[in-house]
Amino acid sequence: MNIIYDNNLKVIDYNHLRTSVGWSPVPEKQAQAGINGCGFLIAAKDGDKTVGMSRVLTDGGCVALILDVVVLPEYQGQGIGRTLMQEVMNYINTRLGEDEVSHICLMAAKGKEGFYQKFGFELRPNDKSGAGMTQWIKRERET
Repeated sequence: MNIIYDNNLKVIDYNHLRTSVGWSPVPEKQAQAGINGCGFLIAAKDGDKTVGMSRVLTDGGCVALILDVVVLPEYQGQGIGRTLMQEVMNYINTRLGEDEVSHICLMAAKGKEGFYQKFGFELRPNDKSGAGMTQWIKRERET
């Protein structure tokens, strides 16, 4: 196995990675917009097969949101997720100027918190910060 990393991701591969870990697929138009709109994208590939990915959204200043750190289940435990995160953290760190700071946020999948703690992330809630919160909304079709 020779994993290579690049910055290209097809919608079909994005949704395959999502569904492989039990997440819902995203409609093609939305998925493409999400791929195009992220500040940074890294994909792991085994030949022609996309086996992992991660994306970053940023305000261009002091906040970054790490998204979609996903590795196909049969490729997990081989260091691919670690490499994806190292690339993501390198992307964020190299954009900081002297004395600048960045608040990096992510929402870990249940049971994956320890993986992110290895990169310096703190569990919430804690003495400084409340619990993270999310909401999914869906616009229903008009009849």
